[in-house]
Amino acid sequence: MLKTVYSTRGMMVAPHHLAAQAGRDVLAEGGNAVEAMVAAASTIAVVYPHMNSIGGDGFWLIHEPGKAPVAIDACGRAAKKADRSFYAGLDAIPSRGATAALTSAGTIGGWAEALKVADGWGKSLPLSRLLESAINHARNGIVVTESQSALTASKLDQLHDVPGFTDTFMLNGQVPDVGALMTQGKLANTLEQLARAGLDDFYRGELGRAMGEELERLGSPLTADDLAGYSASQVKPLEVAVNGAKIYNLPPPTQGLASLMILGIFDKLGITEAEGFAHLHGLIESTKRAFRVRDTHVTDPDRLPADPQSFLDPAVLQKLADEIDPEKALPWPDPASPGDTIWMGCIDSEGRAVSFIQSIYWEFGSGVVLDSTGVNWQNRGISFSLDPKALQALEPGRKPFHTLNPALARFDDGRVMSYGTMGGEGQPQTQAAVFSRYAMLGLPLQQAVTAPRWLLGRTWGDTSTTLKLESRFDPALVKQLRDAGHEVEMLDEAFSDTMGHAGALVKRPDGVLEGAADPRSDGCVAAL
Repeated sequence: MLKTVYSTRGMMVAPHHLAAQAGRDVLAEGGNAVEAMVAAASTIAVVYPHMNSIGGDGFWLIHEPGKAPVAIDACGRAAKKADRSFYAGLDAIPSRGATAALTSAGTIGGWAEALKVADGWGKSLPLSRLLESAINHARNGIVVTESQSALTASKLDQLHDVPGFTDTFMLNGQVPDVGALMTQGKLANTLEQLARAGLDDFYRGELGRAMGEELERLGSPLTADDLAGYSASQVKPLEVAVNGAKIYNLPPPTQGLASLMILGIFDKLGITEAEGFAHLHGLIESTKRAFRVRDTHVTDPDRLPADPQSFLDPAVLQKLADEIDPEKALPWPDPASPGDTIWMGCIDSEGRAVSFIQSIYWEFGSGVVLDSTGVNWQNRGISFSLDPKALQALEPGRKPFHTLNPALARFDDGRVMSYGTMGGEGQPQTQAAVFSRYAMLGLPLQQAVTAPRWLLGRTWGDTSTTLKLESRFDPALVKQLRDAGHEVEMLDEAFSDTMGHAGALVKRPDGVLEGAADPRSDGCVAAL
């Protein structure tokens, strides 16, 4: 049984232990929470390549004591050539291959913007030190995890003909076995170039030109001009007040609004006992109301139908809570969205906290691995629609809808909590499970992450939109959910990857740090 980890000088949590340790080592050398996160982000892009890459997007929430939280949007925009005429004759954007790689990769720009935020925090470590772990693992080899091996096998029929995929992610033409050693020399060269030339080189330097020219040659609408025009930006986070705390998340194009709405609605229900029918039913029904708002209002921030913060008004949340029948489920499904990503958290010795997430969308993204750089490019742009009347209609320069949404909470009693998860459609639901268990209903932090979870909708490529439950739930509770009208699907696993890989860190007013990692992942809490 995992137990909550405690320390006082700094803490890092990640879904791969090497990423957590890379961040912890930077903290040990005097680095701050942002620097530790850059080290962890670069490392996990190497050691967990099926989940994320430097060819994807990222989002940040940064807390500094005594100041308002800072949010960073590192979402790439659709290429200038990415319009409906580019995909003429198709009903939808292809999900794999070069034409699926239609948005710029924003995560490196997000690292750069976050380091600017931390620039006034005192002593800083050189970029070469922050990328050191990632470079070493790419050059010397990573050990293939069970999830990487399994997902390579299960997605191979979609990816084996995609440029660069087989050469990068197969060993001698075969799916790599669990425990096999895999090197990524070209990616190591790219990370070394970034360490030498700076992160801006990814967009407006040698790397940006090489990647843009290769993408265009392979048939992607992206060009070097698209990359040269990209930069991440600071944005105002969304926030919601619940009993005893204020919770923050990212605004559109992320589904952060849904994550906050679920907890805001649930808070109005007045539920006081964890793990019973009222707890699960209340969160599931809150999810349905939040997802309906998300699916009709979350899109490119330049074309929002309404102010997303308005949906977090207490009166709006109360109205939605009043619609919930405490005994009966609202008929479902509504549309669902798949996705894959990683979430990581960090708190340093000064109490500065980071909640961070980066992704290539589906497992292995577009599948395209650029020969010039070893960068695996995302397929986030496939969330655009070719229907000009759709909310997510494709147009050049637009930002795609994002499942990504890191969360951070500040409590009235002085605690700060950084938390989040991967898992596409499941991200807001797992965030709600973890936060409600710990912050609203009093469970220990690790128990809040470890306890059995549920998922309404689909993730990891599922097509069903049932209410999926891990096998550890009490059969009597399962019966109650079914009797209330929930379409329950029991999963075979006690700890299922379908439920995502969550994590959480808390800093208490007395200086004690608490950490929890997900037993469903390959990660850990690494502490000083």
